[in-house]
Amino acid sequence: MPADRGHTSAPALDRTAQYLLTAAAGCVNAVGFLVLGGVFTSVMTANLALLGLGLGGGHPGTARLAALAIVAYVVGVLVGSRAAVGFGRRRHRIGGVRAALMAECVLLWGVWIFWLGVGGEPGAAQRAALLAASSLAMGCQNGGVRVLTGGAETTAYMTGAITGLVAEAVQRRAFDRHVALIVALIPVGAALGGLAVRWARLGAPAISAVLVTAALMAVVRAASRRKVRPGR
Repeated sequence: MPADRGHTSAPALDRTAQYLLTAAAGCVNAVGFLVLGGVFTSVMTANLALLGLGLGGGHPGTARLAALAIVAYVVGVLVGSRAAVGFGRRRHRIGGVRAALMAECVLLWGVWIFWLGVGGEPGAAQRAALLAASSLAMGCQNGGVRVLTGGAETTAYMTGAITGLVAEAVQRRAFDRHVALIVALIPVGAALGGLAVRWARLGAPAISAVLVTAALMAVVRAASRRKVRPGR
């Protein structure tokens, strides 16, 4: 279903930023799954299934963590969307997503600092706090991107992207390399996160923070280029 973009078409997210944010999402999910209780930070479809499995299969710990991730993610979407809408009204829509990404950066760098404070070995309560903060960050990211693009682009949830990629190939015999690269960057980011957890544990959460910070810088640069174009 086409997104409702109002009277004007929604601006696109800078492609470099989209690539970086997608890799960051894969990385955050990997760290969450491997270290923070076996649930995800942005894949809410999987967490909903884990919530049901935990409740039905007699695993209340899994159900609690899945529920925590879902609630934190929803709050993050509210924060990211609100930041994007509020700043977008005052300035422009690119400024809106920039505000959402700034909030995400603060959260992810905070996660890493906390992670360092516990030596990369968080206890049960600390894992829950880190999971909530990471899911909150992913909600900020996805909410901001959604507001900017009207739902036309994604950086984290790939079921629709994969479906569209295959359907377009069948229906129109067209292969969208950009979408294919976005889909591929999720496992690439997850691999980075997994390798970091195994070989450079203290630095694992920093990877996603660096990627999102770089994406924020790419958004700022893209906005600056638009301002200096003739006739803008």
